[in-house]
Amino acid sequence: MNQIAQLSTPAETMMANAIRALTMDAVEAAKSGHPGMPMGMADVAAVLFKRFVKLDPSAPGWADRDRFVLSAGHGSMLLYAVHHLLGYADMPMGQLRAFRQFGSRTAGHPEYGHAAGIEVTTGPLGQGIATATGMALAERMLNARFGDELVDHFTYVMAGDGCLMEGISHEAIDMAGHLGLGRLIVLWDDNGITIDGGTELSTSTDQLARFAASGWHVQRVDGHAAEEIAAAIEAARADARPSLIACRTVIGYGAPTKQGSHDVHGAPLGASEIAAAREALGWTSAPFEIPETVYAEWRAVAERGREAHAQWASRLAKSPLRDEFTAFHTAPDARALDAAIGAYKHSLIQSAPNVATRKSSEMALEVLNETLANTVGGSADLTGSNNTRSKGMTSVRPGDFGGRYVHYGIREHGMAAAMNGIALHGGLRPYGGTFLAFADYARGAIRLSALMGVQVTYVLTHDSIGLGEDGPTHQPVEHLASLRAMPNLNVIRPADAVEAAEAWQIAVTAEGRPNALILSRQNLPMIRGRHIDENLTARGAYLLRDPVEGRDVTLIATGSEVQIAVAAARLLEERGLRAAVVSAPCFELFAEQGPAYRLRVRGSAPRVGIEAAIRQGWDLFLERNDAFVGMAGFGASAPAAQLYEHFGITPEAVAEAAERAIANNRKQEELA
Repeated sequence: MNQIAQLSTPAETMMANAIRALTMDAVEAAKSGHPGMPMGMADVAAVLFKRFVKLDPSAPGWADRDRFVLSAGHGSMLLYAVHHLLGYADMPMGQLRAFRQFGSRTAGHPEYGHAAGIEVTTGPLGQGIATATGMALAERMLNARFGDELVDHFTYVMAGDGCLMEGISHEAIDMAGHLGLGRLIVLWDDNGITIDGGTELSTSTDQLARFAASGWHVQRVDGHAAEEIAAAIEAARADARPSLIACRTVIGYGAPTKQGSHDVHGAPLGASEIAAAREALGWTSAPFEIPETVYAEWRAVAERGREAHAQWASRLAKSPLRDEFTAFHTAPDARALDAAIGAYKHSLIQSAPNVATRKSSEMALEVLNETLANTVGGSADLTGSNNTRSKGMTSVRPGDFGGRYVHYGIREHGMAAAMNGIALHGGLRPYGGTFLAFADYARGAIRLSALMGVQVTYVLTHDSIGLGEDGPTHQPVEHLASLRAMPNLNVIRPADAVEAAEAWQIAVTAEGRPNALILSRQNLPMIRGRHIDENLTARGAYLLRDPVEGRDVTLIATGSEVQIAVAAARLLEERGLRAAVVSAPCFELFAEQGPAYRLRVRGSAPRVGIEAAIRQGWDLFLERNDAFVGMAGFGASAPAAQLYEHFGITPEAVAEAAERAIANNRKQEELA
């Protein structure tokens, strides 16, 4: 059973067995977890880190470090064990003892931001490999700008069978192969086991053939033979294509009676099996104890990384590109951005364009991309519809990464995950577009954007029945509510060109939060009549019209329906009723305002919400008895104006709803 020692160097054997021992002990202490993958891939990890990986635990955010992504996030103890052994300051043994416990950094799956060196939140299978594709793309794009002296690193991914079965994996490998992302190396834990049993239960795919067909360099190795592993990684690093290394492993390797079985995937081994495994592996240390000789081998990896970091820092200090490189990796110049957006807003008030907000977004991007050098645009094959490409942006192409515009192809989920990777990598600020109705295809990655708090901007156009003839498949009605239900995501639906510009200003400055810009296909008039320096969209909602004599009703609308609210207010005025109008582009930002401001905007009079979507999620603005004018079902195929008339989202309908609300309110007051 002590086969590992025959196939690896003694040092790498002990380094790998340390991962196994810590995994067994932590999972047993937690009474839950996944020991199979870390024990099976321990030899691969030992070789990868001892011989190849470049990182500095004392500077986890060093820009030119290699990225290591554990796509098979259920094997998190491998990552935590490695970080402890390397000497990450925030990963002492106490954190391993507290594996999966409340308040620890060692969550059941790796969580970005919980501990240093965790490059990405993984858990939903396939997200890691897709996010890593974005990291590898960012590395090549920054290398094209700053050269090998400042940007020269690899992205390593450890993935399992589940990662490769998930559909997002195909979007990612297709894109990576097409672009030729040669700095991306995937180490596949080819153990033939899933939770239900052997992989033959659910798949017959020849993964090497699949990757090769997508333009990848592929190899197969014994995942417990150090020299085979090392030779394959060397070959992968030397190849211009992205690489897949199929590492044939035994899941739970070292556990005498449970290895090779699905029983070892996701449950503690038990005290007797752990004791037998220690004996089989020749591991004599007590639980959660590591020999100093093993620590020394792992700390040598960290020392090599510190030296590489010091050499890189010296090169950066001497580089004529130092200031530009630093600017790419820091927050935007707020003063320059404020001045550019302020001047642009002033010009909009003068010109009062009547354009769709997707066009308004494109106009704002002209200003934004001119002001910020590190924005990266893109679209899921809808560039001309999303209006995401500003003048002068050149395309990223295979072998040519000097452009700023990425053609993600018809891969909404892969695009969203890749943008997460670009943002997580650092140095670039990604945004990408698709239709709002297709946001469902990308939802898994959008959720991770929000969970991790990464600054990705989703440009989601064709936002309602207003897109017209393409019909209900393309007309989102529940999507606004669905996205608003997601914590830590700004959902911004601007009503005109000024609000669109303000939305973009928020998107590039809102650290720790992604943003979804919800944009119309149909033209919209300007609703702002005068220039205001303040970014009112950042308030979430604001009074566009407030009668001096007080209000009988408050009309609250978003996006294209704000113009309907304004028209309805005029109708009510003709009938002797005073209507305030509120533009509410971002519910999330409004919820963060103080109670006095929220009360002033909402008012105490009856309210009518207006949005070409379902009512769900409007409780921030409306009481149960308040009225709502919007959608109650799916749309239809017809010109936009006819659809608004058919579904009763018109000034007349709003005015009638307001009159009913006022009458009901007066009746209740009389009864009281």
